[in-house]
Amino acid sequence: MPLAFESVTHGQVAFGFFNIDTDMLLLEHYFLFAPEFCQYIRELARSPEPEAFSAQWEVYDIPDRERIGDLMGAIHGIRFTGFIGRVYQRFPFPKIPEAFKQQPEGYKNRDIVEEIIREYAVEVQIPFVAQNGRGHVQIGEYEFQRPWFFELVRYVWLGGYPRWRDGLRPEYVMKMKQEIMGSRSGFFNGIVLDEL
Repeated sequence: MPLAFESVTHGQVAFGFFNIDTDMLLLEHYFLFAPEFCQYIRELARSPEPEAFSAQWEVYDIPDRERIGDLMGAIHGIRFTGFIGRVYQRFPFPKIPEAFKQQPEGYKNRDIVEEIIREYAVEVQIPFVAQNGRGHVQIGEYEFQRPWFFELVRYVWLGGYPRWRDGLRPEYVMKMKQEIMGSRSGFFNGIVLDEL
């Protein structure tokens, strides 16, 4: 489930997985698949000089909240609106609480989710800027202090809430951690990617 994270520009913003059977993440009205998120983080980790690291992220954008849908209504099976509603019609919330775990095989449903989101979103490029000296990270219109950006990365590492099923992480998540831990840039100093 998406959680609230503190941004510099917009106060608390929602970020995270929104369905356990997909590997798509949301950041408010931006949507992208977790393998791409991890690849973007790996690129930052490989950067030799992140004082002014910048890149463009390709994301899906659904600026109209009605077209995003009602996450809680979809989870409870009572209101299937917008993009999220369509995803939950295809991949319903589990009936037993023990099954509520992020599925490491979510990538297998990517084609289905892409077909759905293309009906609701436009593909756009957004700026990603990491400023080591200032300690801020910009993702599109949202800016985060470094510790809160680390929490976004940690969320994906852990499998969000409710965590990866059986503690099994997809390979793209493991590669992200490996690049972060081996980074010489100093940007990721202080990040904690453990099992808590």
